[in-house]
Amino acid sequence: MNRPERIHALLQAVFDPIECRLEDESHLHAGHAGAASGGGHYQLTLVSARFLGLSKVGRHRLVYDCLREMMKKEIHALAMTLLTPDEAQALR
Repeated sequence: MNRPERIHALLQAVFDPIECRLEDESHLHAGHAGAASGGGHYQLTLVSARFLGLSKVGRHRLVYDCLREMMKKEIHALAMTLLTPDEAQALR
């Protein structure tokens, strides 16, 4: 299983998301100091009822906790859009 597949599997298991879109943007950061360490750059959109009642910081903490082991070396940067189902629906 490659790195994005592992990230996706972890997120699916913890958040049971309505939507989980992960884009690998590592190629856009070639030459960046973080890229030299082998850590990837990702853009995540995650829609889950688990975010109900949580602040933006609380939502980010949940995702970081879920990916904690991968954040040490395999993920250098993770940009996140984390929404409840109602918030996602309002954007459509």
